[in-house]
Amino acid sequence: MLSTQQLIEFDREYLWHPYTSFTNPPVVFPVRRAEGVHIELADGKKLIDGMSSWWSVLHGYNHPVINKAITDQLNQVAHVMFAGFTHEPAAKLAKTLVEITPAGLNKVFFSDSGSVAVEVAMKMAIQYWYSQGQAQRTTFLSLKQGYHGDTFGAMSVCDPHSGMHHLFHQSLSHHLFAEVPACKFNEKFDERSFANFSQLLQRNRQKIAAVILEPIVQGAGGMHFYSPTFLLRVRELCNQLDVLLIADEIATGFGRTGKLFACEHANISPDIMCIGKALTGGYITLAATLCNDKVSNGISTGKNSVFMHGPTFMANPLACAAANASLELLMNTDWQSKVLNIEQQLKAELEPCRTLAAVADVRVLGAIGVVELKEPAKVAELQPQFVAQGIWVRPFGKWVYLMPPFIISEQELRKLTEGIYDVVSNIA
Repeated sequence: MLSTQQLIEFDREYLWHPYTSFTNPPVVFPVRRAEGVHIELADGKKLIDGMSSWWSVLHGYNHPVINKAITDQLNQVAHVMFAGFTHEPAAKLAKTLVEITPAGLNKVFFSDSGSVAVEVAMKMAIQYWYSQGQAQRTTFLSLKQGYHGDTFGAMSVCDPHSGMHHLFHQSLSHHLFAEVPACKFNEKFDERSFANFSQLLQRNRQKIAAVILEPIVQGAGGMHFYSPTFLLRVRELCNQLDVLLIADEIATGFGRTGKLFACEHANISPDIMCIGKALTGGYITLAATLCNDKVSNGISTGKNSVFMHGPTFMANPLACAAANASLELLMNTDWQSKVLNIEQQLKAELEPCRTLAAVADVRVLGAIGVVELKEPAKVAELQPQFVAQGIWVRPFGKWVYLMPPFIISEQELRKLTEGIYDVVSNIA
């Protein structure tokens, strides 16, 4: 076993962490184990996790039910190719996903990560129109400040100018981007806020394969919460103009916004939906792209009837077993009350941050709490301060935010909110 010093030395020598410079690496905190909402560092210090490990660990760490599901599956088959074979964990998971997602989504294509799920969705849309004899429909309409992943297709539908992938803009396929929905979640909807989107879609309908957006919550692009009526108008116009609608629920799925899926806030069903992150309760990477009969039949009865995608680790049995256990835990508990309690506490305890000199806004939806700063956060300076508070909070851009596991207690959540207030209050 490596000593803590060896671990840090090896990390510094060989490992490149996400969104960092290798020659100017950030401080990293060696993890020894994790239990419930706590991450234990090598020095024994315990941190309350406010991030659910990038929005995925719904039920906390080291959950005995998910642990058992994985070990039981490990004793049967850990992996088998999904071309020519099938297995019970995948079949059960697909059935459950069809039952709990918006009506009409009844075909499931598994992949390895959220970014790949988006790639799959985009390929489905393009191949659908190719099969309909409209091969010119290869453009996508997305929203500014949107984020859909780090692979090339996914990057191409992220905001090309203000998004984190803007430096790749000239190397990506160019698509269309509507203005950010101006009406916030709890505001009365102003129909004028839909005008730009409507004009772009109507003007370019003959070349658009699909609209792709994050329903209700724009995550990594700015933690922006917009009106459900905007999403409803998108669905109505897509129906009217015969344009496919892709909902990227990778960050919002499985109860995070107070609804099982964010599309439910507008009571709509997309033609294609992407899910990931919390699908396995944060245990093993797994994602899925669901579609309706229109899409699956349109592809399968067309000129090229074979959908052209097939990840090596598609429908990995261990991951599917973890997902089945995680979803059973979620659906058999009163997760709605848990999320509502988290929402109410976040609203009450983050609101004082609004008075701080460095803060531009505070907003909460479901189990998502956001403190928006006036200037981008200096993560290298703030991260050790949060750790000193005994909490794990990792800002990005101007946003200091919380997405805690659903099992968090009132006292544990209070330590997170108080820690944020203390650290943000000291920003010069």
